[in-house]
Amino acid sequence: MGNEEADKKFTWVIKNFSSLESKPIDSDEFVVGGCKWCLVASPKGYKNANYLSLFLVVATLKTLPCGCGWRRHIRFRLTVVNQVSDNLSRRGEKEEWLDEYRTICGYQKMLLLSELNDKEGGFLVNNEVKIVAEVDVLQVIGKLDVSEDSQEVAQPLKRIKLIDGGVSVNESIDVNGFQVLPSQAESVKRIFERHPDMALEFRVMNQHMRTLCINLLLNIIETLCQPLKDISIHELGQAEKALRYLKDSDFKVDWLEHKLEEVKEKKMEEQIGKTRMQELEEDLKVFKQNCSDIEAQLEKEKQKCSDIEALLEKEKTKVLAAARAPPLTLDDVVC
Repeated sequence: MGNEEADKKFTWVIKNFSSLESKPIDSDEFVVGGCKWCLVASPKGYKNANYLSLFLVVATLKTLPCGCGWRRHIRFRLTVVNQVSDNLSRRGEKEEWLDEYRTICGYQKMLLLSELNDKEGGFLVNNEVKIVAEVDVLQVIGKLDVSEDSQEVAQPLKRIKLIDGGVSVNESIDVNGFQVLPSQAESVKRIFERHPDMALEFRVMNQHMRTLCINLLLNIIETLCQPLKDISIHELGQAEKALRYLKDSDFKVDWLEHKLEEVKEKKMEEQIGKTRMQELEEDLKVFKQNCSDIEAQLEKEKQKCSDIEALLEKEKTKVLAAARAPPLTLDDVVC
């Protein structure tokens, strides 16, 4: 395979598949056609426990212009690989336009879970599921994504923008042992009033790290407080990574984790709803065309019926005229 074809392909190996929870999981980002993407899967099925759900998502919605900005025309194929026989792999292929109002496409019913989890089926091998995404970017309207040097590295702080994390201690206010900006102080106070035990087990003394963590917390909350249409699924995934970092640092943020899951589920519902709406619109268009064809055919049949009725009236007239004709006389017959 040439490099050009290889660059359009992304392979995602989901490990420890059987132990995954029902919540959606997302892959690493990958770049195709100057655009960043990621995959989102629901291992237990999204609102349908019988199927694996699989979607392709625009990964950098936040960096793209809003309003009149961008569109992407793509052709993509998602494959759940059968590791025993490629002929049995499950594939789905579509051609779509994506924009700021529709940033996700794919399949709510990609593969039956009973088929996926069959030990002899070939999809689940060594408790791993292999998924391949092939994306062909046909047209991009608006700017491409950010340059490669801003791609994600393996640390949980990436892509969560700090709120002036470099501020000096002299310019900040102490709230419960954390140095924050004056503009942040009221918000941080309210958080600690509601959750006074949040940082009781947080033992880090380095002031920069403490400021970093409180800024992460504030940015997660800022993300959740945005209008749902302005939040990307991938951005919520990155907020989830930042939250995991806070939990690993001994912050008690279960309350925030619950809110994040609620918003993530609503976002998935919104995006899947848009996909379903498009499918229904396409079905309705076909149905209306079929109805139009049937109505046209019905008009033809009505015309045929009218023509036959007209012929029948003519024949009736002839029969009645013949019936009313006077009988022949002897002179008529022998003339």
